Formats: sequence, C-alpha cells, structure tokens
Amino acid sequence: MFGLIGHLTSLEHAQAVAEHLGYPEYADQGLDFWCSAPPQIVDDITVTSITGQVIEGKYVESCFLPEMLAARRIKAATRKVVNAMAHAQKHGINITALGGFSSIIFENFKLENIKQVRNIKLEFERFTTGNTHTAYVICRQVEQMAPKLGIDLAQATVAVCGATGDIGSAVCRWLDRRTDVGELLLIARDRDRLQNLQTELGRGKIMGLEEAMPLADVIVWVASMPKGVEISTDNLKKPSLIIDGGYPKNMATQIQHPEVHVLEGGIVEHSLDIDWKIMKIVNMQVPARQLFACFAESMLLEFEKLYTNFSWGRNQITIEKMDQIGQVSVKHGFKPLLLSI
Repeated sequence: MFGLIGHLTSLEHAQAVAEHLGYPEYADQGLDFWCSAPPQIVDDITVTSITGQVIEGKYVESCFLPEMLAARRIKAATRKVVNAMAHAQKHGINITALGGFSSIIFENFKLENIKQVRNIKLEFERFTTGNTHTAYVICRQVEQMAPKLGIDLAQATVAVCGATGDIGSAVCRWLDRRTDVGELLLIARDRDRLQNLQTELGRGKIMGLEEAMPLADVIVWVASMPKGVEISTDNLKKPSLIIDGGYPKNMATQIQHPEVHVLEGGIVEHSLDIDWKIMKIVNMQVPARQLFACFAESMLLEFEKLYTNFSWGRNQITIEKMDQIGQVSVKHGFKPLLLSI
C-alpha cells in the first residue's frame, strides 16, 4: 500500500475542505486549533496501471498550514510532519510521499534526527520526498513544451530559479547533460551553493533574478516566491515559457500575456482515471487524471515494489535515478502535463 502526506494551501482553504469532507468541528476553527489538530486519513485511493496492475493507497492530511511558518510556529509545523509520518507508518503503509511543504520542512529542519514519535520508531525507508520524479517531469515539460512555442533549446537561455535546491540542482544537471541547452542561468539565495553547483556543472552563469529574467527564453521556477516580488511581462522575452514548479502555483494568475506561457510544473497526467477525491479538493483541472509528480512517485514505487526512500536528502538526485523513475513513469501510464497550443 502507498501513502500520500499532503496539506492545504491556506487556513481559508482548510476550513472549506473540512466542511466538504464532513469535519464540521474543523470548519470554523482558527489557526490555534489547526496547530493542535492531529493527522487524519481522509481518502482511500485505487490506481490502475496501463499494464493492468492495480494498487491501493491512502491520503494522510497532515493539518499543516503555510500560515504556521509565517506565524513562526515552527514547532507546530515540524510536529505536523513527523506526526503524519507516524500515522502513515502506524497504518501499515509501505511507501509514502511527502508532498508540498512536508518534504521542505523535513529537510530544512533536519527532522531525520527525530527517531521516535510516541511509541512509534520512524522507519525512514518507508518515505520518499518524490523530488526525483518531480525533477524528471519538469525537465520533460521543458523539452516537450519549448519546441511547441518555437523555442530551440540548443540555442535557448534557460534560467533556473531555486537552482541549488534538491529539485533545482537536479533540473540543472539534466538540462546540462541531457538537453544540452544553449545557456544556463543559475539563480538562488546562497552564493556558496551556487558556486559549488557551477563548479559541478562546469558551466552556468550566476545571476540575480532581475538581471536574469529578461534574458531567459525558458524560466524554471522551483523556489518560493519572495515577498514583494512581482514579475512584469514587460521585462520578459516574447515568446517565453515559465515552468511554475512552486507550491501553491499562482504564476498563471500573476502573469498574463499571449506570448508568455505559464505551465504548472511537476504535474503529471495518468492515462486512466484514478479513484479518489483529493485532487478535486486541491483544484486540479482534471482531478481524476492529474496529480503532483511527487505523489505519483510513491505510486510508482508501489507498482514496482521498491520500498525505499528513493528521493531523500538534499542534492542527492542523479540523472541515473531520474532515468529510472522516468522509465517506470512511462511504463505505468503517466505523462507530463503540457499546455494546449
């Protein structure tokens, strides 16, 4: 059995979903209540591969909300993640994906040091961040979508914002070695990590966001949006492609220009309907078919009976592992989400 650990995008969203799922006692509560709310299994899932194989899974709502980080309730946020992991393990789930902020919180606050949650000793091999599949899908979105917009990647400039993160660094490695893009611009906050990545790649220009954006034919955004930052289409190339790999995804509402194309990054479509309700709740356009690539990774590992933390730690994603999960993804009927042009 596979598991998905997720969370909702805001307190308002959480209150509305709680009402919809039949938890009226959660629906009118404020942030203090959600800080103490326990994890809940709120969905049973059935997925059928194009091979005919059928697997079962469960969705674990962590009850984490992004407002907890904004309100500096770090202890509550970290507790949400490890409690959800313990809840999944307690229910015998073999492999569980940490979705959204769950994996970021786990890595940034070094939650691997927490070995015990009440009477449960966490078995980290039961969990994956799903970042390898996400990175693979984003790269395939670049490779498949850019030519449809008349962008020749061999001559193009690709900017990766969040280049030193787990997903961002993997995307840079793939674009450098597999896609062989014309120019690679590296954008991140940590200068030392940027220089280390540049040394590893043997290429790439380190730039600030404002400097890089007007130069890029393709922008891969895999970072959180800094407060106060707005992207003006006046400063962007026409045509250009933006892969919005952040969460929650909101660039399509901010950036509206007929020649600036925004694609939701790290989203896959399955060839067959999935029996679940959770993707409708998170507002996927085609909720029976579309899902986050990180969630799909746990499904793929369940299909293949690879019960291991396939994606784990920072900057550990290799091209070989991206190839491996990519081949399995195709085998079972998943494909990257693309824009209709």
